[in-house]
Amino acid sequence: MKIFKGQGTSDLGKPWRYEEDGLTVIRGCAWSPPGCHPTGCGIKTYVNDAGELVKVEGDENHPITNGRLCVRCLTIPDYVYNPDRMRYPMKRAREDRGKDKWERISWDEAFDLIAEKVAYYKETYGAESILLMGGTGREGGPMLPAYAHSALGTPNACYTQSGYSCYIPRVAGTTYVLGATYPEMDYAGGLPGRYDDPAFTLPELIVFWGKEPLPSNGDGLFGHAAIDMMRRGAKLMSIDPRVNWVATRADWHLRLRPGTDAALGMAMLNVIISEDLYDHDFVDKWCYGFDQLAERVQDMPVEKAAGICGIDADLIREAARVYATSKPAQIAWGLAIDQKSNGVQAGHCVLALEAITGNIDVPGGQLIGDVNDGLELGFGWNNLGPELQGKIMGIKEYPAYVGLVLNAQCDMVLDALETGEPYAFKMGGFEDTNFLAGTCAAQPKRWHDAMVKNLEWCFGIDVWMTPTIQACCELFLPLSTTVEHDTVVYTHYGASPIMAGAVNKSITVGEGKGDCEIMYEIGKRCMPENYERFEDYYDFLEYYRLNNKQTFAELREEVVHQKVETLSYRKYESGKLRLDGKPGFNTPTGRVELYSTMFRQFGEDPLPYYEEPQLSPVSTPELAEQFPLVLTTGARTYCYFHSEGKQIPYLREMNPDPLIEINPDDALRFGVAEGQWVEVENPFGKCVLKAKVSQIVKPGVVHAQHGFWFPEKDGEEPSLYEVWRSNINELVPHKYIGKLGFGSPFKCLLCSVKPAERNYDTDLQEVWDRFGKLVK
Repeated sequence: MKIFKGQGTSDLGKPWRYEEDGLTVIRGCAWSPPGCHPTGCGIKTYVNDAGELVKVEGDENHPITNGRLCVRCLTIPDYVYNPDRMRYPMKRAREDRGKDKWERISWDEAFDLIAEKVAYYKETYGAESILLMGGTGREGGPMLPAYAHSALGTPNACYTQSGYSCYIPRVAGTTYVLGATYPEMDYAGGLPGRYDDPAFTLPELIVFWGKEPLPSNGDGLFGHAAIDMMRRGAKLMSIDPRVNWVATRADWHLRLRPGTDAALGMAMLNVIISEDLYDHDFVDKWCYGFDQLAERVQDMPVEKAAGICGIDADLIREAARVYATSKPAQIAWGLAIDQKSNGVQAGHCVLALEAITGNIDVPGGQLIGDVNDGLELGFGWNNLGPELQGKIMGIKEYPAYVGLVLNAQCDMVLDALETGEPYAFKMGGFEDTNFLAGTCAAQPKRWHDAMVKNLEWCFGIDVWMTPTIQACCELFLPLSTTVEHDTVVYTHYGASPIMAGAVNKSITVGEGKGDCEIMYEIGKRCMPENYERFEDYYDFLEYYRLNNKQTFAELREEVVHQKVETLSYRKYESGKLRLDGKPGFNTPTGRVELYSTMFRQFGEDPLPYYEEPQLSPVSTPELAEQFPLVLTTGARTYCYFHSEGKQIPYLREMNPDPLIEINPDDALRFGVAEGQWVEVENPFGKCVLKAKVSQIVKPGVVHAQHGFWFPEKDGEEPSLYEVWRSNINELVPHKYIGKLGFGSPFKCLLCSVKPAERNYDTDLQEVWDRFGKLVK
């Protein structure tokens, strides 16, 4: 083995770069693209003398993933060399929107064009007329607002999901109740000894509440850690309408009706408090409003919750008792908590359960980040000045939402795009988002029509020509993949003290650039006052992604840096959760606010409560007669990350068509057969999906896959790769949100299902003919 000069060996025995069997092996941590959450899975890329990527393997040296790798990473070569991949900056005329009339330009021309347009729209309409829309992100959770504020100088960043129903209702709950970001389940990720480290305690119970992390490692949680801990003796509980992998291994499975999580949470709190199973010491010292909470949950006796949720009352009692008496216990709660108008309250219940049982920031419980260790959400925000800050869309109407994430309230953005009120958007940008394909936006056709009509000039950043960019943009910026640029990945967007990983460049294909580098180059031209302090891209990267705590060269040598310097437990005792260094939590009372003074300040009920979904068999029985099935959407798959991956033939063979899971009893009732295409409809829209008849879902409930489009089909308008054919988000209503602006019913709707008149089966030969040849 040859060790390159200056490329030292990690503690686990492998340098970041070495030679093996005539190939150069580069160790690094993967992040999107190809699609994934910020888990930073360890990869080894094998590159030949011609600089070509030969294969990708899991890195057994990685202290968390240990060589395990999903199919999305294993097919990186097919992704990198795909003939449909965009490799160069491209532009076209506004009158050619929707048409494949792109011409190649240089990066300098592209950046200069953006700077010219930004200057024009600021001067003509004001900086607030520029709207930057983004997706889950490629290189940073806080990147979207920083992109908008620091690089473009607009206050209006927008994640286009109604109620920003991805992670943010949970974060709102934790911020306004706990004073910290989402507390992840502790899986010893930041400890050198992992599960055998003396600082760690194996949880007796792991609860997955609306979360099944194995397909997606959602938000940085390495889902296979649950398998590791289960093998060591931890028991599993699943709270989910679907029977997923976790549920089949769980000792307790609570199959609640979608959208009723807050009722279940209140009933479990009722049991724990009334049976005196709570942690008196933690409650007395560190909780605020316990008596008020105890009184509130009396409104939800177990029998009432059982009727609401469709769960046996004795099972609810048993689940509550098991959770309260397991020491320690941990909860991983997912999008099912977020995606309802009552989502913040459901999250409040989960936090209260964690708090009153003493599982906050203890080994094997819920892990909180050090207050001094987070990434900077507000990069560039303060430089906008008070006047421009006051123009961010929704700050007056939804301050709890807008002030928390420094994003424009997305439902108000669509209203403004359609009406021009309170002001008009004129220029748009799309940072790694394909939301017209049913990834996040509710009513995507409305977004399409409003943007095409009213946005005068747009640019887009992505790896592929997507329906969103094809419909709306005059400029395309090509994104590089995870093996083509240097950057940094933090698990949990940097909010949890686990690890930082080096995303190490291995090859160069075309002229794509990483998101951080694109942001840096745009910022230098459009907002030089924010970027003139940086000598080069790496200087910026070390500030923006590493908090200047180490250089990228140092991190590259380590490959993975476990954040042992900031990982500790019971930080509320040592002052590490507050900027003033005092013991307690970073809340107005210094305690976990079971009675939230912040919610009260925003005009919301300071205690958790249950609210029936706006569209349900209970709240709209007359509508349920016409649309008798409860519709839930968005469960992750092993093949795809939202809309990404449909060009990879191996992945399309595994999941060629968009599926809707339907229980055998319902399939018989509505005349639906396995593998049959069906029309799915409700008052807001309709689409066609392929039926998977299975007891995975409860009787009366169907589950639809999201994010499907057909890149092998015609890309020009009006087809846009047949993006409207199977677009389940057309059935999700606009602005069915909670009082504070959070939450939307992506997972608790109504629909009807009936056999379709034709067969839409994917021609896999067509997919292979178009995408199967690796062009290097």
